[in-house]
Amino acid sequence: MKQNKYDEETFFSAYEQMPRSVKGLEGAGEWHVLQALIPEQQASSVTGVDLSEKMLQKARENTDDPFITYIKAPIEDIQFTDSQFDVVISSLAFHYIMSFETICRKVYAWLKPGGSFIFSVEHPIFTSRSEQDWYSDDQGNRLHWPVDHYQSEGIRETSFLTENVVKYHRTLSTYLNDLISSGFNIRAVKEPMPSDELLQTVPEMKDENRRPMFLIISAAKGPA
Repeated sequence: MKQNKYDEETFFSAYEQMPRSVKGLEGAGEWHVLQALIPEQQASSVTGVDLSEKMLQKARENTDDPFITYIKAPIEDIQFTDSQFDVVISSLAFHYIMSFETICRKVYAWLKPGGSFIFSVEHPIFTSRSEQDWYSDDQGNRLHWPVDHYQSEGIRETSFLTENVVKYHRTLSTYLNDLISSGFNIRAVKEPMPSDELLQTVPEMKDENRRPMFLIISAAKGPA
């Protein structure tokens, strides 16, 4: 059974209180960078995939479009036909997946020649330690963001919201090399910072400029 915290009532309720849940995309610090990388923003059809029924239900409530299809399935198990999509997008999911290389090879097959693969993950600087938090002094002042065991890839048992969760740490070079070995051409690598507008409305986001929390990569499938 794949990890599915979002269907647990306590966890989902806590997630709904996060700024990105309350404010939508405008509350997500990385959205302005991810959006700029999406090449096709008036798609004729969209397929959304998630393991969580609660997350899918929330998506249905927020959309009213007959050309959007939602599928309840783990990313690792979903199957599509070759050359089915022009664009594949993933937001903050792959650090919960054991094998990124497997995902790369599947997405490469699903994309049409020249198709785009754009995704965000928690930055390897963020996932390197199980204790994913700032190093603070006795008064609670944030001194620095510690990085340790960066080269030791694998499971990180950590806390997120109300629950213990399992993440998979991998280095920046692994993300890039898995894409390259699967046949992708790298188009852009971004380490986004919050927009000026978000910093004005959510002042506590200022510490996000002290270290990258997210990594966003845009890649393309070469021509047949």
